[in-house]
Amino acid sequence: MNIATPIAAAPADRPAGYLAKLNVEQRRAVEHGGQAAHEASPLLIIAGAGSGKTNTLAHRVAHLIVGGVDPRRILLLTFSRRAAAEMQRRVERITTQVFAAQSGAGTGGTMTGALAWSGTFHAIGARLLREYAHDIGLDPGFTIHDREDSADLMNWVRHELDFSNTRKRFPMKGTCLSIYSRAVNAELALGEVLGRWFPWCAEWEGELRALFAGYVEAKQKQNVLDYDDLLLYWAQMMFEGAIAENIAGRFDHVMVDEYQDTNKLQASILLGLKPTGRGLTVVGDDAQSIYSFRAATVRNILDFPGHFTPRAQVITLERNYRSTQAILAAANAVIELADERFTKNLWSDRPSAQRPALVNVADDVQQAGYIVERILENREAGIGLKSQAVLFRTSSHSAGLEVELTRRNIPFVKFGGLKFLEAAHIKDVLAVLRWVHNPRDRVSGFRVAQLLPGIGPSTAGRLLDRIVESGDPIGALGTFKPPAAAAEHWQEFEDTIGLLRRNAIGWPGEIDCVCRWYEPHLERMHEDATVRQGDLHQLGQIAATYPSRERFLTELTLDPPSATSDQSGPPLLDEDYLILSTIHSAKGQEWNAVYMLNAVDGCLPSDLSTGSTPEIEEERRLLYVAMTRAKDQLHIMVPQRFFTHNQRGTGDRHVYAQRTRFIPNSLLTHFDNQRWPAPNATVDGGKSPARAPIDIGARMRGMWK
Repeated sequence: MNIATPIAAAPADRPAGYLAKLNVEQRRAVEHGGQAAHEASPLLIIAGAGSGKTNTLAHRVAHLIVGGVDPRRILLLTFSRRAAAEMQRRVERITTQVFAAQSGAGTGGTMTGALAWSGTFHAIGARLLREYAHDIGLDPGFTIHDREDSADLMNWVRHELDFSNTRKRFPMKGTCLSIYSRAVNAELALGEVLGRWFPWCAEWEGELRALFAGYVEAKQKQNVLDYDDLLLYWAQMMFEGAIAENIAGRFDHVMVDEYQDTNKLQASILLGLKPTGRGLTVVGDDAQSIYSFRAATVRNILDFPGHFTPRAQVITLERNYRSTQAILAAANAVIELADERFTKNLWSDRPSAQRPALVNVADDVQQAGYIVERILENREAGIGLKSQAVLFRTSSHSAGLEVELTRRNIPFVKFGGLKFLEAAHIKDVLAVLRWVHNPRDRVSGFRVAQLLPGIGPSTAGRLLDRIVESGDPIGALGTFKPPAAAAEHWQEFEDTIGLLRRNAIGWPGEIDCVCRWYEPHLERMHEDATVRQGDLHQLGQIAATYPSRERFLTELTLDPPSATSDQSGPPLLDEDYLILSTIHSAKGQEWNAVYMLNAVDGCLPSDLSTGSTPEIEEERRLLYVAMTRAKDQLHIMVPQRFFTHNQRGTGDRHVYAQRTRFIPNSLLTHFDNQRWPAPNATVDGGKSPARAPIDIGARMRGMWK
């Protein structure tokens, strides 16, 4: 790009052509700072649901580049690699059009290497850590553990410290990792984390300190980092004078998407990059802050303006391009009751006389009946199944509906199932690549060794000790005597590892080599080996899109596909299917018709999230997020009783409930308050009204309590 020749500015009363389709507030955000944008005050864009947030941010980036800013000096931080890629596509499309239009006048240029620093916080952190590794005492060949591998390493340290043999139950590996991660990302003392979120573990504070110290030492010895380290090390670098100055000096502009989803550690990184706020733009919506379980805090966005002098400028995007005005009026009314928020009222030029339906039913059986009936009616009216979604607070809430959908032969996909990288066969192949890349990675090596028949934990441990002691993985394999059951496979194993260690094959051929070696073990260990082979084929196709083994391992770990076979679409024979999703997974999505399950106290808000005002306020925001996913129809279900599964102390049982506290009587004018089925009505093809089954099994179990 010819950055020395910015495009001439349009007259003040007439926006440049590429900005003409933006509304007034969007254009103000895009043009903030004018020609001296890098010296402008920090900017907070409060982007309401469906207000064109991505389009606005992409135009701001493009506007800076068109104005002469070197795209290599722009840092764009998103929360998924796909979001970063989409942003880059939009920026390139806008700038290409502008430069093409100007080229005839001799003032144009071409854009090359756009947004070289665009990606997730974790991906950018990993990139910086490899670049500055020698300056901060890291080996740049480190591998990155996903959550499951991190939990396994935590468990190994837990056993080494003999905490699994205490007279009382010590927290399990997953809980220990959650406590550690919360303390790191929220920048809180361990005692405070235990008191606020894990009170049942408070008696183990001393032991947990020892465990976490051992966990950190094990990571450093094995040259591995976990997700949290990518942010923690980056944040620590921003306190190291020369390094911090060097990193911050690389970027004239720092832009952050979905700022309401950041944690305190990420906020610390931003303040280190731009302590005065000049050149800093963050975009988000406090009303959609719903990820506190990941240590995200709504305080980051609420307190952002006051971090700087002068205060950050706040521009609010209120025009909604998604929903009808009737849906927005109800959503505005719900969020207006929040204790603290940036004031905004979403509006739309899409009028509708159809208010959101607040549907009162007797129980979860009738709830399923109503939803199935409406779904089929919509389908006959031309609204496909893919354009409809059922949302819920917790995955278990959809159990009864799933049964009814199956009975009525309605295909569906449920988001929140098995993650792609959590599937055993995928983890096996990735473990081989990780171990070859970093032989000190004990978790990966432990898994790989035990893929061979006859090798258990003890033998695997001896092999890994031999490798560490010798410092020569290939030599150690050659002198190691395997058990008899593994002997016939040993030479092929040794040859495969040798080829990979010597880089004799090249990328992406290495993954084909691993899969060929792994195939007989896959068939030996899994009855559904043929199905799993399809996932490995997909993994190979994904690998081919990366330039190196290191990039593949890093980026796939940080931003994996959401489910097995996710790259090739849902595993369905039907061309159309209904969407079932938790509200958390639905954020950022939209559908023509949305059905919200169990809008009752105990489900929303969850009875596990009412211990404090901040928890309750986040539950309110969850309902708001669910409501604003709907474009044309919104059905909020209110069962008078619902079935609970595996509740502590009570087991499975029906619970009588009241409408969620977030829709008090004062808001009912915004809804079509109805009862289903209507008196004397029949459902399900003329049969008698749906009725909850008598749970005789529960009665029989109760005889033994």
